[in-house]
Amino acid sequence: MDGVTAPATDPAAPAKVGRHYAWIVAAVTFVTLMGASGFRSAPGVLIVPLQDQFGWSRATIGVAVSINLVLFGLAGPFAAALMQRFGIRRVVLIALMLVAAGSALTARINAPWQLYLLWGVVVGTGTGCMATVLAATVATRWFVARRGLVTGTLTAASATGQLAFLPLLAWLVKEHGWRSASIAVAGGALLVWPLVALLMRDRPEDIGLRAYGATEDDAPAGAAGNPIAAAFDGLRIAVRSKDFWLLAGSFAICGATTNGLIGTHLIPACVDHGIPETTAAGLLALMGVFDVAGTMASGWLTDRIEPRRLLFWYYGLRGLSLILLPSALGQGHHAGLLPFALFYGLDWVATVPPTVALCARAFGPERAGVVFGWVFASHQLGAAVAAWAAGAVRGAEGSYTLAFAVAGGLAVVAALFVQAVGRVRPVGPVGLEVAAV
Repeated sequence: MDGVTAPATDPAAPAKVGRHYAWIVAAVTFVTLMGASGFRSAPGVLIVPLQDQFGWSRATIGVAVSINLVLFGLAGPFAAALMQRFGIRRVVLIALMLVAAGSALTARINAPWQLYLLWGVVVGTGTGCMATVLAATVATRWFVARRGLVTGTLTAASATGQLAFLPLLAWLVKEHGWRSASIAVAGGALLVWPLVALLMRDRPEDIGLRAYGATEDDAPAGAAGNPIAAAFDGLRIAVRSKDFWLLAGSFAICGATTNGLIGTHLIPACVDHGIPETTAAGLLALMGVFDVAGTMASGWLTDRIEPRRLLFWYYGLRGLSLILLPSALGQGHHAGLLPFALFYGLDWVATVPPTVALCARAFGPERAGVVFGWVFASHQLGAAVAAWAAGAVRGAEGSYTLAFAVAGGLAVVAALFVQAVGRVRPVGPVGLEVAAV
């Protein structure tokens, strides 16, 4: 049983924290997600150096970022289906090798198409297999009790790694050139690989356990059939529900206002206002610190408060902060951005736990991974559009002011979208749930 403590005499009773193997799987997933998101943080510090060395415009570089973001999202539902069919460990190990190969080869690029292929396609696909959909799959498969808290914690790892690695990557770029950052990302992926190989497990049943907090009424999930068919089957079922479209639309705006706009363009925007790149990277890292607290708190709240109410406040306050951001940047000093970093860090991916909860409520825990994968794909499509559009706005207007204002307005729209998500009722023999009319 791979050294795992056998279940208690009463298998329906949840094991104590620290004794159930679910917590080891969660810990390995936390490290993996933190590393994977750290791999994605490089574009934020590469835009200016690539522009300076090759003379490429920010819109040109933004195309590579957009490809990365699109594939990061579109890989999600297929990765979830592959995890159902072949197991979490195999999928993550292959994804880490893709990231290592793509990042290492990026250090040798000299043309935009190479950046599009390596950082856009290869790294985007690899990181997409270790995105938030991995957190949703682990949380729904390994946990019944404390699922919201685990989802929040793993989601925090996904965003926090992206922000926390920025100071290191910015320092490497400044001291040793942008290629050193690509090599560092490749090395990081290889360091995570043995941890996943040794400790990750696919299902509780593989080691004679039930999910944490599960009872006899909580049936274990079986392996899926064809993963491509499973992914599209999940989409076919999801598109029949208005709630899917509302959640996908709001999550597209979520991606546009986080990864696409702030994650990609805050550092260049700070540089435009005389704030050093390393200082701006430090602000994003500070967001990462607060993101841990904010997302874990969101997971805890999701277990106790109606998710739609949480999402209303998350999106509404985010929109207000974006509308006020240009005035903070106009001060030309990082001190004016500290309140923004504090709030945006708390709010960065606080939207994920209630969104996952609504997906699980509407489509069942076994389908939740695949359906949320498609919802997350919309998140990354929104991010991709924002990454390119914000660069285009900067090129046309000479500043990011319009981009921040539009993003703020869209966040307010998302706050209204989630209020239209209906309550659900179970229908059909497979346990599918759809919105009540």
